[in-house]
Amino acid sequence: MTDDDRVFKALADPTRRFLLDLLFARDGRTLTELESELDMTRFGVMKHLRVLEEAGLVVPRKSGREKLHFLNPVPIRLIHDRWIDKYTERHVSALVTLKADLEKEP
Repeated sequence: MTDDDRVFKALADPTRRFLLDLLFARDGRTLTELESELDMTRFGVMKHLRVLEEAGLVVPRKSGREKLHFLNPVPIRLIHDRWIDKYTERHVSALVTLKADLEKEP
């Protein structure tokens, strides 16, 4: 499995995207904090975090007795540059604009 595959797999799940949103809003959360925001078991949240860690989207760090989770946006940016940015080139943008203009009501 490639790095891109891991990131796409991680982003495919709405719970994992929600966890990323939580970390974007406030980075450095504990498992307990993240678990309190979801209606699932601690084990379930840990499984989702593991997938995010394997994709490089979440980086855990020990702080005393706690393990904090931090968002790493770099893999998302790499996906954007590789898969999204090339489809937003001038030609595609021009076609989208043309389509919108043609579909406008008179």
